[in-house]
Amino acid sequence: MKQRSLGEWLAYLEQLHPSAIDMGLERSQNVLARLALGKLAPRVVTVTGTNGKGSTCAFVAAMLRAQGLKVGVYSSPHLLRYNERVLIDGQEASDERLCEAFAAVEAARGDISLTYFEMGTLAAFWLFYQSKLDAVVLEVGLGGRLDTVNVVDADLALVTSIGVDHVDYLGDTRELVAFEKAGIFRAGKPALCGDLDPPQPLLDKAHELAAPLFLRGRDFDLESTGDSWHWRGTTAEGALVALRDLPLLDLPMENATLALQAYLLMGLPWDVGQLRQALLDTRITGRLDRREVRWQGKRVELLLDVGHNPHAAAYLARRLAVRPVKGRRLAVFGLLADKDLPGVVEPLQALVDDWAVAPLDTPRSRPAAELADALTNLGAAVKSYASVDAALEGQCAQATADDQVLLFGSFFCVAQALEWLARQAPEG
Repeated sequence: MKQRSLGEWLAYLEQLHPSAIDMGLERSQNVLARLALGKLAPRVVTVTGTNGKGSTCAFVAAMLRAQGLKVGVYSSPHLLRYNERVLIDGQEASDERLCEAFAAVEAARGDISLTYFEMGTLAAFWLFYQSKLDAVVLEVGLGGRLDTVNVVDADLALVTSIGVDHVDYLGDTRELVAFEKAGIFRAGKPALCGDLDPPQPLLDKAHELAAPLFLRGRDFDLESTGDSWHWRGTTAEGALVALRDLPLLDLPMENATLALQAYLLMGLPWDVGQLRQALLDTRITGRLDRREVRWQGKRVELLLDVGHNPHAAAYLARRLAVRPVKGRRLAVFGLLADKDLPGVVEPLQALVDDWAVAPLDTPRSRPAAELADALTNLGAAVKSYASVDAALEGQCAQATADDQVLLFGSFFCVAQALEWLARQAPEG
């Protein structure tokens, strides 16, 4: 029988289950039992949160790899290639290895129907187990309690932040969201929360499980000094540890703060120089991602960010406020229909001089006319385009060397921008 290509596997996965999202663990637990993998690695870290999961995972993995450990990282969604979701020792899993993993899960599932995400997550677990890793870092896809990632028992469970998003699945209050995210906690295992105001259900869950709870603002925190930052944390035994004069990072230092506390609890070598460098070297495509493009003979600065909910937009606004541009900030913006449009644009409206809006290449896109109407009602200068490419080209055409083009709002938006950027490469 002809072997499926990765593209063929992904197309097969998309039609395997009646619905794209079907929360629950039973199906995945049954298939995982059939795979009989055992523990994925000696150290397993699970990360959830409304925002900041990706950068927190990247920081944790970078510090572990700086110690010479072989690390697997699972994340979602991807921007351009599915392979981005599964990293083994810093490298994307190959098409061949992913196909092998899908085949293993397909053979094990029998008549159990799995969603695209469930198949992909179990395939990543299979690959990690086969790769004989020292540690795995797992990003929760949606929520926590009922997310497929939660079929694995973690040694450390991290919650980055708690905001209202995906209300159809997680609820419309921070308390309901916190209950879902605390579902990744395990009895007697450390639980960490980077939110400065964790709702009571999260605290209750840690208490119920007798999980040692480490809270930002109490057990660990950061202090910014303008041109550097300081960190303090607490060991498992209660001793205080501090790092001073750390270099400023492009990625959120709040998430680096949480990652440092997680690393501290693993009992690994504490080499300050290695930790500093690991944090400084951490990058994530599409998150406060600074690029430069040559457009029609001139240099244009781009900033790409996948902020697509009010919490992420407010954070982006804070970062933009402390890094003003000499000229104007020209936005390119696209958003999915189920996102909180006013909550996303209002924090950024005062920081953007000119807006270009466009529909995204997905049926889930919010129409450009709706985006334009919302911004016009806020008094913003806005133009509508037929595509993200056209919006980008429109903003680049009017940008000067002192301006910045800010593209944000959705993974789809950033993915389209990255494809556009790749086509501009020959111009330099």
